[in-house]
Amino acid sequence: MPCNNFDYPTSRRDFLKTAGGGFGALALSALTGHSLTAATTKNPVAAKIPHRLGRAKHVIWCFMEGGPSHLDLFDRKPLLNKLAGNPLPASFARPVTAMGEANSPLLECKREWAQHGDSGLWISDWLPHHRSIADELCVIHSCVSDGINHAGGVCQMNTGAVFGGRPSLGAWMTYGLGTENQSLPAFVVMKDSTGMVVNGVRAWGSGFMPSSYQGVLFESAGEPVRHLDNPKGVSTAGQKDKLDFINRLNRRHYAGRESNSELDARIQSYELAARMQAEAPEAIDLKSEPEHIKKLYGLDQKETAVYGGECLLARRLVERGVRFIQLYHGAGSKWDSHSNIESNHGRLTHAVDQPIAGLITDLKQRGLLDETLVIWGGEFGRTPMSEKGTGRDHNPTGFTMWMAGGGVKGGQTVGATDDLGLFAVEDKLHVHDIHATVLAMLGLDHTEVVYMHKGRPERVDLNEGHAFEKIVSGA
Repeated sequence: MPCNNFDYPTSRRDFLKTAGGGFGALALSALTGHSLTAATTKNPVAAKIPHRLGRAKHVIWCFMEGGPSHLDLFDRKPLLNKLAGNPLPASFARPVTAMGEANSPLLECKREWAQHGDSGLWISDWLPHHRSIADELCVIHSCVSDGINHAGGVCQMNTGAVFGGRPSLGAWMTYGLGTENQSLPAFVVMKDSTGMVVNGVRAWGSGFMPSSYQGVLFESAGEPVRHLDNPKGVSTAGQKDKLDFINRLNRRHYAGRESNSELDARIQSYELAARMQAEAPEAIDLKSEPEHIKKLYGLDQKETAVYGGECLLARRLVERGVRFIQLYHGAGSKWDSHSNIESNHGRLTHAVDQPIAGLITDLKQRGLLDETLVIWGGEFGRTPMSEKGTGRDHNPTGFTMWMAGGGVKGGQTVGATDDLGLFAVEDKLHVHDIHATVLAMLGLDHTEVVYMHKGRPERVDLNEGHAFEKIVSGA
């Protein structure tokens, strides 16, 4: 049988997992103490063996909250400028828009476009640093969502549903794979300001699954993790004795209450916090990075320093085994450009362009890009029609995301929107398909990552998604 891109052994562990029909995985499981499945281990975040070989072992998701305009960044549409000022042609279906702008005049794109890299990817002048990483990117032009407003869009892009209450993709990934570093969270979330992401912590919550799988928020201002140092007058030995005593009390109280996942998660979080006191200070210390690396991420510039710091910290966490890292930019829907898109997107793209390009470059030069899947995108895109004469409305019917690393075939575009960038018309990828594809690249069959909730088998894709292998194979 032909072997696809997910099936090439790349390490001793990979070989053991496949040798003799995978029988070697039994020995490997015994030697490492890791469970073969997601549901048979006492430690909920212990590292688990995936269903098949996946190149990716970590995910960094650069989430542009508010809806970045694909029409002004990656999806070049010459016809849009030719028809600017006119209504949407009658040959196009009337879209349902958040602000009712379906009949407004088309808004021109004022960007300068050029093709970059050996692949000739089209990238606008709002992202000059992305030119250097063009051949690493798989640009997906045909993304589709059901969320027409920010609450539903952010919720679905994170959890698969437009209504809150379901586990986030990071929680599903932690449930399916666990983490190889028990002294740092498996799932870390960062945002660029004190503003809160739409829907709050539900965007990285665990829904109906145990709370152990939810994301841990690192602060954007000051120290990412607070209270790591012991209080004054408390020695390390004294702190350890106190924590050991508290842990014994917690475990005694937990006995007989094993069905209370919130209680177990709280105990697990206390134990993780104690372990983090030893490892986290070194992990989050950006001062130890050489100056040329700080400049690569833009830490020497006010406009790029915040998101650059998040991207650099994400690389350090990946190096230390953290599984899923989500980096929000524009927390509070700041990418939302119903008016003045020129000033809004001009400012925001400048803040993230160099940090993201620096992240891809740094991961590659350290040999980490092959095992780290980097995702870029928001909850939806923007319409070709104008709003208030200077902005664009929400567009969930056809928008752009990109992926790089983790086995992705770079330097290619996948799918397409129509000639005005309104509807996806080729290789439509719904959010469910995107989630299924991400899990596949991590070696997880999304149809087998199942959590039983109230007698019902639940999956990340709500039984609707399909992994899209063209992102990996390019064929």
